Parts: sequence; structure tokens; C-alpha cells
Amino acid sequence: MTAPDRARDMLKKNFNISSGLLIACAALLALGGYLLASGAKGGFGFPLDDAWIHQTYARNLALRCEWAFLPGSPSAGSTSPLWTVLLAPGYLLRLAPQAWTYLLGWAALCALGWLGERISRLVLPAPRGALPWIGLFLAGEWHLVWAAGAGMETVLYAGVILAVFWLLARRPCRPVLAGLVCGATVWVRPDGLTLLGPVFFVIGLSATGWKARWRGLAEAAGGFLIGFLPYLVFNQALGGAWWPNTFYAKQAEYAVLQQVPYLERLAQQAALPLVGAGIVLIPGFLAAAWVSVKERQWLVLAAGLWWAGFTAIYAAALPVEYQHGRYLIPAMPVFYTVGLIGTLRLLGQIKRAQLQRLMRFACLMLTGLIWAAFLLQGALVYQEDVAIIQTEMVAAAQWIAQNTPADALIAAHDIGALGYFGNRQILDLAGLISPEVIPFIRDETHLAVYLDQRNAAYLMTFPKWYPLLTQRGPIQFVTRGTVAPGAGGENMTIYRWVKP
Repeated sequence: MTAPDRARDMLKKNFNISSGLLIACAALLALGGYLLASGAKGGFGFPLDDAWIHQTYARNLALRCEWAFLPGSPSAGSTSPLWTVLLAPGYLLRLAPQAWTYLLGWAALCALGWLGERISRLVLPAPRGALPWIGLFLAGEWHLVWAAGAGMETVLYAGVILAVFWLLARRPCRPVLAGLVCGATVWVRPDGLTLLGPVFFVIGLSATGWKARWRGLAEAAGGFLIGFLPYLVFNQALGGAWWPNTFYAKQAEYAVLQQVPYLERLAQQAALPLVGAGIVLIPGFLAAAWVSVKERQWLVLAAGLWWAGFTAIYAAALPVEYQHGRYLIPAMPVFYTVGLIGTLRLLGQIKRAQLQRLMRFACLMLTGLIWAAFLLQGALVYQEDVAIIQTEMVAAAQWIAQNTPADALIAAHDIGALGYFGNRQILDLAGLISPEVIPFIRDETHLAVYLDQRNAAYLMTFPKWYPLLTQRGPIQFVTRGTVAPGAGGENMTIYRWVKP
């Protein structure tokens, strides 16, 4: 290796280290600020009750060596087996569940920012400055910071998605590895299966000659099956179905939303990443798509098409917008990365140096101000969301643990905190660990018969969610929290279930 080559390798290595440290520091400051905000109001918790589902599975896995939500009853109620496995060491180390989970969220956020930055540097033709702007953008984008502190697999999933595109962007591309990571993605979330499309798209169009093309596709398919087939066996062994219970339960619960015209649902889903600095990236995203077609830059085109397809699938199958678009958050970094790549290319096409500098400054200021404003606002949103879970789900679960018989059977829609803190047998009205309710998940008359047949003792719910079921027995406990009603919600209420 010549001296210039060694110098370039050294510069590249130093850039990777320095940019990684910058992104890690930015992620730490952003997530740390959100955690401090929540700690000042409602304590250190999670903004989603589902996070406690993962914690309950992880605790039972670590301490009892069983894959179960209720001890002694194996079930396929965890959407993300890999996330559950990653949470388990925290219990072996005897750490507070929040501490270990926040650490994992921060690590995933760092990886996400680094991968976005590396993809952009592999794709953009011109050299760029030293600061990893795209990595910093991702490390502080408010949806992603909120998700990093949510206790869920969301940011891990987003990082694995970018890892697939990063592997496809590298030269030489290793189809087996790209296919393997794609197949393994379903262990984080089952909709990771959709990444097989861009893998085949990029490998099929990038290869030179039919022989190389078919060999690459075959290698990618083989790698994919190595990661994917064990996942199917895992679910079949636990739940008797190829997919986890949540795959069926969520679609059944929100089937009523499909009555909204599809184009309206699609527009609502596509607008979710635009709540924040993403709105500024629309021209860049469209420009990146146009240039990728003209220049046959298949990776960028595949990323843009995948984001559009992923959004379209959710608009068709699960068109929910609540909790800041939690189901679409993993796809948002793809939109942001493609949009930022396109924005940089648009600015680079300005011929006059003075105008280019002016436009770069204006674009940086506009994007940065919106990014920072939503980052700060997101801290207040995160604070409120955590406080709601702490004062409603956690408080109700703790009351049940202290005030009901040990053999009491509790019916509930939100089972996360109840499973973790309540230490009681549960009938899951959302179908995650009680899949038998999925066929009649929104039929209160049928649910009442089911609760009678199973000899339920208590019902824990928000009153408006089940207006008929809540008429069956007297109120035993109301949380009296102030945060949820202040946000337009209501208090979690526990009823004594009385047979007719």
C-alpha cells in the first residue's frame, strides 16, 4: 500500500471514529433530556404500556428460563423476540428495568445515526464536510428520540432497516449477508419481511450479466431463509401459528378503520414523518427519486420505493396514527435519509458559489430551527406520555397487586404494566396472550359471555373503551390521576365483575 493510500485509510478511520462520537454525544444529550423531563414529572418509566409486555417476557426469560407472559404459560405475545432477548440481561445483572432499556435505546439511536450518515457518504458523489449532519439529524429527530426512550423495539428495528440498505450500498455488495440481515429483521418486527423487495431490487439491477445476477439473487434468498425460517418455527412452536398473536390481534382490533377511504388513510400515514423537520425534506426526497431514476442509482430508488410501499401497506392493513405514528416510526429514517441526500444534491447543483453558500445556510437554518423546536416540544410530549402510563396503567396494576386475592382473574385491555406489577392471572381483551378472543375482539356482548365462562373476578379498563362491560359490576378503584384527563383522556378504572 502506498503512502497516499495509507493516509486516506487513516483519515477515513479517524472520520468514522470522530463522527461516531459526535453522533453518540448528540443521541445521549437528546435522550438524556427526554428522560430528565419525564423524571421531573412522572418518574422514570415508558410512554407505552406495551413496553411492560416486553419487560415481563424478558424477566420470565431471564429468571425462569421460559418464554411466557404469565409464568408457566408459554405464549407468542411478544412482537419482537430479539428485543425481549436483549432486555433479559438487565435482569441477570440486577439492574432497574428502565436503566438497561434506556441504555439499549441509546445504543440503537447511535447506530441509527451512524448508519444514515454512512449511507449518505456512500451514495453522494461529491466529498462533504467533516460534520456528520445526516447522522446528527437522525440522532436528534424527535420521533426517534421519543422511540428510543419508549422501551420498545422501534429504534432497533429502524437501525436494522438502515443496516440492510447500508449493506446494499457497500462495494462489493455481499448478497448473502444482505439477505441474512433481511431475514433476521423479522425477529425484531415481522413486517421486516418487506425488506426482501429492496434486496432483490438492488442486487438484481446492480449485477453485471445474467449469471452474476442470478447468483446474487440466489445467495440473497439463501441468506434470507437462514434468518427467516427459524422465526416461523419459533412462532409455530409457541402459538400454533406462523406469526405472533399481535399480527392477528391488531388487525382485528382496528378493522373498523378500514372503512375510511383508502386514499385518505394513505395521506394520513404519509404525513406522519412530516410532523417536524421532515416537512422541509419533501423537495429533496422527490429530487432524490428523480435523480436515482435518471442515473440508475438503484439503492436510493429502492429506499424511496420501500418507504412508499411500507406506508401503503400500513394504510391498507393497520391505518392507525396514535402515539405519534409508532408503527411508521421505523420507516421514517429512510424517508429522512433519502430526503437529506436529495437536498444536498439539489444544493450541489447550484452553479454560482455565492448563491450556493447562501442557499446552504438558509436551508441549514430552516431545517435546524424546525428540528430543534420539535426536539424541545417532543420532550414535553414524552414527559406527558410517560406520566399517563405511570399514573394510570402502573397505578392500577399496583392497586390490584395490593388489594385483590392472589388467585383473582383480571380481564384487561392494557396488560403490560398489569402483567409486570399485578402478579395475577390475566384475560387479555386485546388478544395478545389470549388469542381466542381475536374473532370477537370488538363484540362486547360476546366478550361478556367469555368473561362469565372464564370466571373473571375484575375488569380493568378505561370506561369509554367498553361502555357495556363496565355496567356489569361496581367500581372498586379509580386512579384519580390528573395527567390523562388533562390530555383529553380518562382515568383507569377497576370494576368487580359480577355474573348475571
